[in-house]
Amino acid sequence: MIDILQKITNQRTARNWTEYQLALRSGLPQSTISSWYRKEMLPSLPSLEKICNAFDMSMAQFLSDGNFTELSPSQKELLDKWELLTPSQKTAILELLRTIVD
Repeated sequence: MIDILQKITNQRTARNWTEYQLALRSGLPQSTISSWYRKEMLPSLPSLEKICNAFDMSMAQFLSDGNFTELSPSQKELLDKWELLTPSQKTAILELLRTIVD
């Protein structure tokens, strides 16, 4: 089972953030974050989503077992633009990529 509070701590300390800095970046009150640890409570899903946004990661990345590949900024941009293409444009791009890579 995933220890959510430990994962939050690991992510926060990896960035050298205090609980206060995490609170500022997530938009959550520091007292809320502190109470999770004092009372051994789990954050609500909306709160966890705010925490993930502060860490600039998806909830899927946060909850993964470490085998989740993180996308680079250019990969994210590529996927964002991909979603704007029509099916025929996607087919054309894939054909172009296959000729370049294969």
